[in-house]
Amino acid sequence: MPAWASKACVNSWYPAVDVVKSCLKAGVGEFVVCAGARNAALLEALARAEAAGLVRVWRHFEERSAGFFALGRTMETAQPCAVITTSGTAVAELLPAVIEAHYQGRPLVAITADRPAACRGTGAPQTIEQPGIFGNHAWQGTFADWDGNQPLHLNAEFEEAFEADDEIFSQESLCEFVPVKEKLNVAALARWLREEHYKGIVVLVGGLEPDEREDVFHFCQDLGAPVVAEATSGLREALQSLAIHDADRVLKSRPPGKILRFGEVPSGRFWRDLEELPQVSVWSACRNGLPGLARESCVVRGSLDRVIQALGPIELADDALDYLAGAGSRAVKIDELLEIYPDSEPALLRTLSHYASIGGGLFLGNSMPIREWNHFAQWARPVPSVRANRGANGIDGQVSTWLGWSADVSETWAVVGDLTALYDLAAPFVLEQIHCQGRVLAVINNGGGKIFERLPRLQSMSPRAVEWMTNPQSADLSGLATLWGMNHLRIRTVDDFDKFEAGDKTLLLEIIPDAAQTTAFWAAWDRIQA
Repeated sequence: MPAWASKACVNSWYPAVDVVKSCLKAGVGEFVVCAGARNAALLEALARAEAAGLVRVWRHFEERSAGFFALGRTMETAQPCAVITTSGTAVAELLPAVIEAHYQGRPLVAITADRPAACRGTGAPQTIEQPGIFGNHAWQGTFADWDGNQPLHLNAEFEEAFEADDEIFSQESLCEFVPVKEKLNVAALARWLREEHYKGIVVLVGGLEPDEREDVFHFCQDLGAPVVAEATSGLREALQSLAIHDADRVLKSRPPGKILRFGEVPSGRFWRDLEELPQVSVWSACRNGLPGLARESCVVRGSLDRVIQALGPIELADDALDYLAGAGSRAVKIDELLEIYPDSEPALLRTLSHYASIGGGLFLGNSMPIREWNHFAQWARPVPSVRANRGANGIDGQVSTWLGWSADVSETWAVVGDLTALYDLAAPFVLEQIHCQGRVLAVINNGGGKIFERLPRLQSMSPRAVEWMTNPQSADLSGLATLWGMNHLRIRTVDDFDKFEAGDKTLLLEIIPDAAQTTAFWAAWDRIQA
């Protein structure tokens, strides 16, 4: 066990160098640093490694946002990114990002500087129980037994004082990161795919990695079964000939006999309805190996390109239950509603989707934006580069993750809700460190958590309880733009999009839907028969 993992040294320089060298040998090439007195030696060692051209370092002042930014970097590069904190509650701020990384199976490395072990339990300043703080959401220890398919927590004890020597990091210090590949056993899934086609099979496609999309696309085409491909799959538009429109209601009214899920857990309501439909046989194939359901189902863990190639030739299953027969008419009804209520939230999102789909990438915040995009975004233009945080499905850290994922990409968009944006106010701190040409942060400012208004149970709750659920707010988001030097454009009607113009600075596009039209839209939507 290295010295930094077991005890503090009087001169913290040497254990700090050991930490950085162990990261380099494990293939960690990017770091997000949140500076403090306790991790000063680590920062100096990183500065030496950066000078040698071995690492890339980002800086942040707020650990929660930094953790999600680092998570975004792992999404983009598929390589480990380490976030470094000082001791105390700074460490606890990483928990949300570590949890999200755990459920996404991302190689996020949390390096937490700690006071000497003798300080624990004494009430000494900036001292908490840091070892094991992330529980089973992170591998605790060193790189030795880490598989690279989950977060890693390195807790390093340091004294504040250090005296640096002339340590120079060489190119030989940096090694390639190679995650451990899972052993695949797809025999049971292959048999299941060949059996009982008459019961009807539907493929639900959640978020995919870029190298998985081509194999999933050809699999779906060969299978010929109806598909519900979410935007985060990168295949939503490409598979529209097999798409079920208004899928949540269609599938609930006539459940298929079999569901095959590829990728991340779907955001649609029908996935949750499966908890109450034990007669539907469910198989999942995904990177984290988690079924996504509390009921009985089957799962195979692995990257989908490997899973699909291992399955071999696919037999045609076709549309046994004729789900696609009415798909065209349902799509027309949706388009008609969007035209009747052009300033409603779904219609403004449809218009927004035409602009966002020509950008360099799209990030969808959880809750309403991701669901509304899947239902109502344009279908004409493929949008292959789409991301979202679909691990724990929370709204925390969405803007920070987008900025990390798209740091090197111009003309990227994020579409989030108002509470999501307010939850991540510190995120734009990094704007001066990343590419901002054509960058757009679109915030649907509908005055609070409107997703909860769609819950049937809200109708029977008291007004006070409803207020607590929806968290109404009246924030003027132009102030957020001013705070971080962003441009600002407020959209209230579809005609306001004529004023849209991307520039060299990030644009905060504040979408304020017409509340009456939105209410009328959803009332009409509820009257559409599945």
